[in-house]
Amino acid sequence: MTIHQRGISSPVDPVKLDRLAELAIKVGLRLEPGQDLLVTAPTAALPLVRLVADHAYQAGAGLVIPILSDEALTLSRYRFAQDASFDRAAGWLYEGMAKAFAANTARLAIVGEDPMLLSGQDPARVARASKANSIAYKPALEKIAGFDINWNILAYPSPSWARLVFPDDAEEVAVGKLAEAIFAASRVDNDDPVAAWTAHNAELRARTAWLNGQRFAALHYSGPGTDLTIGLADGHEWQGGESGAKNGITCNANIPTEEVFTTPHAHRVEGHVVSSKPLSYQGSLIDNIAVQFKDGRIVAAKASRGEEVLNKVLDTDEGARRLGEVALVPHSSPISHSGLLFYNTLFDENAASHIALGQCYSKCFEGGDRLTPAQVAQQGGNASLIHIDWMIGSADTDVDGITADGRRVPVFRKGEWA
Repeated sequence: MTIHQRGISSPVDPVKLDRLAELAIKVGLRLEPGQDLLVTAPTAALPLVRLVADHAYQAGAGLVIPILSDEALTLSRYRFAQDASFDRAAGWLYEGMAKAFAANTARLAIVGEDPMLLSGQDPARVARASKANSIAYKPALEKIAGFDINWNILAYPSPSWARLVFPDDAEEVAVGKLAEAIFAASRVDNDDPVAAWTAHNAELRARTAWLNGQRFAALHYSGPGTDLTIGLADGHEWQGGESGAKNGITCNANIPTEEVFTTPHAHRVEGHVVSSKPLSYQGSLIDNIAVQFKDGRIVAAKASRGEEVLNKVLDTDEGARRLGEVALVPHSSPISHSGLLFYNTLFDENAASHIALGQCYSKCFEGGDRLTPAQVAQQGGNASLIHIDWMIGSADTDVDGITADGRRVPVFRKGEWA
């Protein structure tokens, strides 16, 4: 059933939106008969949530449980709540989510909120609320980051987000343009998206197989403002595209995705690096990030815009100044080729090679599903309340793999696979 059949007029192509919902269930999650599904989404994304429910139940879902957020309700807290509210979070809700994941409930996150919703709010309150939420969310996040269950993130073109990406267009035109950009990046702008993803996953699998065969000890990045050596965790494993969860289901966690990624060693990062694209984070735009690493830790950080927010993020906990992910993305990726800044990490991280501050993925280790948190840490994996990706790749970026005996192997030249 399309959104038009539900009596809703929209500039969003109903056929492609239905394909996106189907893709979420068949490729993103590969939902199994009898499996429950927890969906989080903004209220603006209800047309997609309803289609997801249709396809989930057609695939044999047990229950589809939606949890909706609303921009006006979020702002209401900042307008009227007592100050103490910003140190609180719904821990009981996240504990319940963790219990659901422990019972093999699948997880779908639909994003589409206004990335700059909190731009006019007190940064200190935003940071406090974020930290409280991160602490409360930890039991559920551990299940997701550890790939205990099949999970997926995809996007819906909300009006507030569309106005930000296309500020010179009328709202309806902007929504239509953002929808088409999402559909293209998600590979649903063709007659057989499932086949398109099968081919794409095969290409990413070939990249990860090559990288895993090289067994690099480190990667060296060079380019304008960048001279960075990232040591890789002991027993690291490259991942990309589809990934096997501990519950035995192979899922595509991110739609779209163009990256291959692994776990850096939290104590073996040296040098300096600058961002190649702005980072949109909780209502703030952080631009021209420049950081210095020593013994794996950021010891100096600057930004031409949003520096105060950046430093608050880095002070979240000890692991916030260390890396939890390194990812390779060619400059010619479809999202990069679009020329758009989405102000959303799900898309922008797939426009350029990137690194992530904070929590690592235990999945990115050989036998990672059997490693304890202590073993992950011993092999160099980082732990933190945050996981924030920011872009460092460009058309001028070269990357060399460094083997254990010091040999250098070209990986990227001028932003492309060598």
